[in-house]
Amino acid sequence: MLTGSGQKGDKVEMKKILEVLSEEMGKAFEAAGYEASLGRVTLSNRPDLCEYQCNGAMAGAKKYRKAPGVIAGEVAEKLADSRVFKEAAAVAPGFLNLKLSEQFLLEMVQAMTVEPKFGFEVPDRPKKIMIDYGGANVAKPLHVGHLRPAIIGESVKRICRYGGNECIGDVHLGDWGMPMGLVITEIQERQPDLVYFDPDYQGEYPVEAPFTVTDLEEIYPFASKKSKEDPEFKARAMEAVYRLQNGVRGYRALWRHIMDVSVADLKKNYDSLNVEFDLWKGESDVQDLIPEMVDYMKEGGYAYISEGALVVDVKEESDTREVPPCMILKSDGAALYNTTDLATIMERMKLYNPDEIIYITDKRQELYFEQVFRCARKTGLVKQETALKFLGHGTMNGSDGKPFKTRDGGVMRLENLVRETQEEMYRKIREGREMAPEEAVQVAETVAVSALKYGDLSNQASKDYIFDVDRFTSFEGDTGPYILYTIVRIKSILNKYREQGGRMDQLQLLEAGNDSEKALEMVLVQFNTMLQSAVEEIAPHKVCAFIYDLANAFNHFYHETKILSEEDSGRRESLIALLLLTRDVLETCVGLLGFQAPEKM
Repeated sequence: MLTGSGQKGDKVEMKKILEVLSEEMGKAFEAAGYEASLGRVTLSNRPDLCEYQCNGAMAGAKKYRKAPGVIAGEVAEKLADSRVFKEAAAVAPGFLNLKLSEQFLLEMVQAMTVEPKFGFEVPDRPKKIMIDYGGANVAKPLHVGHLRPAIIGESVKRICRYGGNECIGDVHLGDWGMPMGLVITEIQERQPDLVYFDPDYQGEYPVEAPFTVTDLEEIYPFASKKSKEDPEFKARAMEAVYRLQNGVRGYRALWRHIMDVSVADLKKNYDSLNVEFDLWKGESDVQDLIPEMVDYMKEGGYAYISEGALVVDVKEESDTREVPPCMILKSDGAALYNTTDLATIMERMKLYNPDEIIYITDKRQELYFEQVFRCARKTGLVKQETALKFLGHGTMNGSDGKPFKTRDGGVMRLENLVRETQEEMYRKIREGREMAPEEAVQVAETVAVSALKYGDLSNQASKDYIFDVDRFTSFEGDTGPYILYTIVRIKSILNKYREQGGRMDQLQLLEAGNDSEKALEMVLVQFNTMLQSAVEEIAPHKVCAFIYDLANAFNHFYHETKILSEEDSGRRESLIALLLLTRDVLETCVGLLGFQAPEKM
């Protein structure tokens, strides 16, 4: 632990940097006879002129009937002896250009070294948040369309959890509808003598599945295509769905095999991306709740029959577009996705009583979730204070700007995309570095995850982006490998320091010795502001933007500063302390994004 502005274990007051600066500026405005609220400080949009700025004099000019330049000048005078600002200059027509005191900045950085989570303030009352992401279908391989919800959802879960909340991630499998009927019917076509299809069989069913995951991956698309061309096959598949959902023993046993084989494969694929779920629930988990929910909606007067279907009206007077009723049951009594999603909300409230449920899926489903959320609220399935949020993501596109496809125009399997990225990463690692092939493979796997995740998360979730494997795997620019290379560079310097006999305990930070060192510290102290914003706005791209700025600031500092060759031992220890903090902040942030740095690259 570094020693900071207090003894180890002391509570250090750690506010967000902009709050502290705005408080100081507010006091100066008050001292000059103006409202403290005019003292809001922001990062400078002209870093060549100043580090921070305040435009409060411009806002106060009309109210106080004074020229903004006069107000700014009066406020600047009150800051002449400020411990926070070493420079506060009033410039035409009334801006305040600000530069921080190195001593004040040092205190902020020292506080980060001694406080848990670098001084980030967790809420007094944490929220319980359920995050619905992944959305994989059983019996079908994951494809590139599953990449974004998995990557974004995992990062949102980690960010909200770091922010002090209790977070529960649920994969919400598609495991109960027509795909199951298609697979079961095609298995029966191929192996009609299986015991599962014998209605008179009363014994125990086999422990081993009569198929492999490879078989399933071939069976589903084959059966899906057949159902479009053969009405009789489709009718039998629908009958299989009915039998499965109504508890026919053999069908349930076969379905359990499909689940076991598929989920094992899904876990392997998600593991390759460092994506973990707390719950592996699916549509099947709430089937027994549907009759209870339907009765509740009927008895409460919420649901009514429209053209034979059971629906709930969810339109509101303020709507500027048509919002159709939410269908609960089709005219033949069959359940829909709406039904399952509403029953899932009902189950989540009963079992977990969350303060918030976040759904992460394609943004084109926004209207659908609007219907579901309104229905859940109108029917009282959720409490009034329970937040239902939809985080819709854009698509991952190819160089043609259209949804990403394989070279032959098909939908690429996710594991193939991961493998191709690993192979490209391995090629670049072997090209530029001397590393044993076995080690290069391990490093390539780690760095490839950063390339995929950072390439995705650095974009605002709702926006589409172009997948460019060459750019994403580059060690230069706004990429995952660049961030990891920066962390590895820091680790290498720290290791050399240890090898030279340097000690890591009782390091003491000193005031910044040059402009690039100060610039690095100024990025570091933005951590708490950034993280608060990322939590509140469920925005992983804000973490990406921050660590890119931090990596750039560090590399600029590294090229301008003697570190290990610094002759003054106290100064050298201070630089090592700054490196340790930078490494820890970077590693924390990449962890929030769902990847990690290797020891060497």
